[in-house]
Amino acid sequence: MDEQFIQAVLDTVDLIPYGRVATYGQIARIICRPHNARLVGKTLGKYGGRGKHPCHRVVTANGRLAPGWLDQRPMLLAEGVPFKDECHVDISHCHWQGI
Repeated sequence: MDEQFIQAVLDTVDLIPYGRVATYGQIARIICRPHNARLVGKTLGKYGGRGKHPCHRVVTANGRLAPGWLDQRPMLLAEGVPFKDECHVDISHCHWQGI
């Protein structure tokens, strides 16, 4: 992964407001890499850092949480993000419109 891509992803994630979520694909489009949604996810998993960036605010296009990340749901609930079920945020009520 190139350093510019990593930094662009993290800088964009830092813009997501409290109580809102964005999607991996949305982040990819914002940084002008629309076909790299999966790479955005890998980048966040590897370089997101614990608490340095609000990576917990990034979900799939249908609102699904990151598999295996047990802290993501409580972090989003603490911000008032609504859920449809245990694994999906109600993206229609908390989607960040972006830049």
